[in-house]
Amino acid sequence: MAAIESDAGAAHPLGFQVKMVPHAAELLRPALAILQSFGGNAVVPTSYPPGADIAAMSEAGVPALGILQDSRTYFHYLHSAADTLDKIVPAELRENAAAMAVMGYALASMKDPLPR
Repeated sequence: MAAIESDAGAAHPLGFQVKMVPHAAELLRPALAILQSFGGNAVVPTSYPPGADIAAMSEAGVPALGILQDSRTYFHYLHSAADTLDKIVPAELRENAAAMAVMGYALASMKDPLPR
């Protein structure tokens, strides 16, 4: 169906960056309506793969999604000695898990694959 990645921390999710044909992105609207309850429903089209680990699939034409997060504090601790679990805000981690679960379920439940 699609490739999906979350690899930018655990801050509040804003939605998803997507590299796919516009019609495919429209098919995500039902899932985005659910994510609207906590502001995780933005769709930001990109011409670049929305994640390093899914780049090869994205470049091969597989519809790709990368969770888009509030990254204002992401680089404060990344790969430093202070990059420890206590920096994670539990509510934001739950929101991220919910966003990925909702989108993953929506993709898995689609009758037909997303158009390429």
